[in-house]
Amino acid sequence: MTPPSIEASTREERQAYVREKWECMHNCELCGKCHILKGRDAETLYADYIEGKRSYLEITLDIRK
Repeated sequence: MTPPSIEASTREERQAYVREKWECMHNCELCGKCHILKGRDAETLYADYIEGKRSYLEITLDIRK
């Protein structure tokens, strides 16, 4: 699923996407989402995307550094 573009989505749609994309699966051995986020909250990390300031991809690349 492609993240909603900032130009064509609302704040609520972007927030819902981040919540859905990073929802805990309660299976850390198979999932790995917590490892990628390094124990941080996805909504906090993607706050600039949710607010329409930076792209989802840009933030994702920063997280993976």
